[in-house]
Amino acid sequence: MPKARRDLSVDVERYFRADAEVAGNIAKTIGAMAAELKAKGRDRIRIMNFCGTHEWTTTHYGIRSLLPANVEMISGPGCPVCVTPANYVDTCIRLALEGVRIYSYGDAFRLPNTKAVSNARSLEEAKALGGDVKVVYSFLDAMKDAREYGRDCVFLGIGFETTMPSYSEPLAHGMLPGNLYFLSALRLTPPAAAFALDKVGGVDGIIAPGHVSVITGASAWSPIAERFNTPAVVSGFEPLDLLISIAGLLNQISRGEHKVEIEYRRAVAWDGNEKVMASISKVFKEADAAWRGIGVIPASGLELREEYSKNDAKSRFGIEDPTKKTWTEDLPEGCRCGEVTLGLIKPTDCPLFLVACTPEKPYGPCMVSSEGTCAVWARYGGGGLADQVAAETEAKG
Repeated sequence: MPKARRDLSVDVERYFRADAEVAGNIAKTIGAMAAELKAKGRDRIRIMNFCGTHEWTTTHYGIRSLLPANVEMISGPGCPVCVTPANYVDTCIRLALEGVRIYSYGDAFRLPNTKAVSNARSLEEAKALGGDVKVVYSFLDAMKDAREYGRDCVFLGIGFETTMPSYSEPLAHGMLPGNLYFLSALRLTPPAAAFALDKVGGVDGIIAPGHVSVITGASAWSPIAERFNTPAVVSGFEPLDLLISIAGLLNQISRGEHKVEIEYRRAVAWDGNEKVMASISKVFKEADAAWRGIGVIPASGLELREEYSKNDAKSRFGIEDPTKKTWTEDLPEGCRCGEVTLGLIKPTDCPLFLVACTPEKPYGPCMVSSEGTCAVWARYGGGGLADQVAAETEAKG
C-alpha cells in the first residue's frame, strides 16, 4: 500500500471504494502540505466545489473532519433543481391544472414555488388537486408516453451539461412527437462557477465537476483557472477521489501554480466528448439565463434554436424568461438558498434550516434534490461539529 508522500499516484480504480489505510495516508499528506502552507502564512485555504455529488461525498463521508483546520471546503452552484426559476414551476403548475400533461423528474416534482398557484406550491400538490403531472425517469420515457397520449405535453427540461445530450440527440434526429414540447431550464456550469467565485472571493482552489467535464472536457475550466489565478482539479466522486484532488490543489498552491489537472482520468479527457458537444450546439444556443435566488447570469443557459421551435414550450405557450430588468427575488420569504448556492453562507446559517425547512417538508429549493446542499447537510451533517472536531484534531496534532 502507498504511504504518505508527495507522489499521489494511487490506483484509484482498485482502491477507491473503501480502503482506510490509503485514505489515511492521503489525509496525512494533505496535513503535511497544509502545515507547510500555514508556516508560510496561509492560515486559511478555501476550496470550492461545483457539483452536488461532490458535496454529498464530502459531507456523507466526513471529508471535512479529515482536513486540517486551515483547509475549508465550500459548496458552490452544483444543483440544477435548486436553481430552476420559480416562473417555470408557476407555468407548469398552471398548465397541469389546465389539462396539459407535464413530465417531471422525481426531485423537480417536489420543487416548492414562491407563492401558490391555484392553491398548489409544487407539481406534487398540483397533481393532488387533479393536475396532469407524470414523473418520468428519462426524456425517452416522456417521448413514449406523449406519443401514446396524443394531446399537448410539456417536459420540464432541467439539468447541467451532463443531461444535455439526452435532450439534444432525440431533438436532432427528429424523434419527438409533435405534441411534446420541451421547456428548457438547462444551465451551463462554468459561467455560474465564475459568477460564484467572483461573488465569494478569496477562493484558493477549485474542485471541478467530473460528470459535467466528461461532456465539456477539462479544458472548460482553463479560462476560469487563468482568470482567477486559481488551480483546478477535475475530480471523481469517491472519497479517495476527493482526497487526492484536495492534495493536488494544495500541491499547486504550494508551487504557486494555477493550472487544470484531471484526477478523474478514468472518465474525463481534456477535450471532452466532441461528438456530444456538437450535438448540443446543433440543437441549442447560449442565452442569458435566470438562476433561482441569484438572478440572471450572462450566457449561462441554453435555448432551442429556431429550427427546433416547433417543439419549444416557450413559443407554444408564451412563456417569457426573466431578464436583468424584470427578474425579481423568486425564493420564499426568509429562504437563503441563493446565498447557499453561491457558497456565501452554509446551510446552518439559514434560520429556517431544519426548523421550517426539512427534507420531509422542503420550504426552499435547496432542500429538495439529493444534490441540494441544504438537503445533503440535513441528511448527513456538515460544518458545525465537523469543523470543531477538525480544529481539535489540528490542535492536538
